[in-house]
Amino acid sequence: MTALVVLSASGLVATAVTSPPSQSTTDNSGGAEAEQNTSTLDPVARWARLRLANMSTADKVRSLIIGHVSGVNPEGMRVAVAPSSSGGSGWGGVILMRDNVVASAEEMSAVTGLATAEPELPPIVSIDEEGGEVVRLPFDPFAGADDLRSQPVSATTDAFAGRGALLASVGISVNFGIVADSTADPGSFIYRRTLGDGPTDSAERVGAAVTAEQTSVASTLKHFPGHGRTAGDSHVGIPEANVSLEQWRATDAVPFAAGVDAGVTFVMFGHLAFPAVDAAPASLSATWHDVLRRDLGFDGISVTDDMLMLQASGDPRLADPYANAVAALAAGNDALLYVFPADPATVGIDVTTLVATLVAAVDSGVIPQARVDESALKLLTFRRSLAPGAEKWHAPCDLGCVVLNEPRGTVPATIALAGP
Repeated sequence: MTALVVLSASGLVATAVTSPPSQSTTDNSGGAEAEQNTSTLDPVARWARLRLANMSTADKVRSLIIGHVSGVNPEGMRVAVAPSSSGGSGWGGVILMRDNVVASAEEMSAVTGLATAEPELPPIVSIDEEGGEVVRLPFDPFAGADDLRSQPVSATTDAFAGRGALLASVGISVNFGIVADSTADPGSFIYRRTLGDGPTDSAERVGAAVTAEQTSVASTLKHFPGHGRTAGDSHVGIPEANVSLEQWRATDAVPFAAGVDAGVTFVMFGHLAFPAVDAAPASLSATWHDVLRRDLGFDGISVTDDMLMLQASGDPRLADPYANAVAALAAGNDALLYVFPADPATVGIDVTTLVATLVAAVDSGVIPQARVDESALKLLTFRRSLAPGAEKWHAPCDLGCVVLNEPRGTVPATIALAGP
């Protein structure tokens, strides 16, 4: 099952429809099949599947949220990512903005270090540290796209290798920092954040940035399917690009394809529309998610741009934040990004209601259960890979050997086991 999101004149409607099975070679289901034959998986994948098998739908939904906690507030971050069973919000991770950042790398490391609630399942700690025009860390000395776009590709390699190492050193695991958009228009709001005027020179630098940065942290390409053709700013509207899918494949797609080929971990969907392909914003479009997965072969984690931007667009069809969240998951996003203000109610959001709305959508079939399981498993697997010693995990067996058909010595005592 795949979800089709239709953007009509009256609003967003998400409906479950059948579609051909995914071409992915990885079984990401979270039900009974996920509990079988796990002994053939590597330790990280096996641990993640066992964890998934014992999560409620609400816990799975919570784990797909990457949210912002205002201020230098490591305890608030820790509570945000702690499991609901221990009184936490159960988010999959946090995004650091300028208000979360302190003056030195040493102080920043202390903040992120205190934000971990479960050492065996570290949260995603993300940031959009592009360099140049978009810098959160005052101690980031590395060049950004505004300089790199006119320099040899080797300069991009050096800058992103250095930036990735810096981010890892302060406890950041994901950078939403590689702009794969391309434009030759200096008047475009995105111009100085792009790595080249045209698809080819952008692609060379995008591939180099991913290869260099991912030696230290997980990289992200943005803003799929590309802001380069749009005149508008998606922070204040839903820009449109009037090109066909064939034209897109020959141009805007090229830098994204280079990043995917380089092994990028995350792709961020932009809140912009290509009406010739789909009237819905790409972030809410099942069509564009299929293009990314099937045409470009991306099998990593897809994440939305800040979901609050949809409301801020002024489009009346996007005024309901809960409907937007349902549409985003139904379309195929693995993670929902929210740059919450100090009080989410000021932008019309109650996080408890958000989770309840998504759970209701799963229970009703608007969002297929398998869709949520697949995304939750991806995020769990990535997060588990961040835990020290995860690849060597080997724990004594208990009742789980019987319940989950696990061989002795494979079921972790820290994971609640299936069964009554």
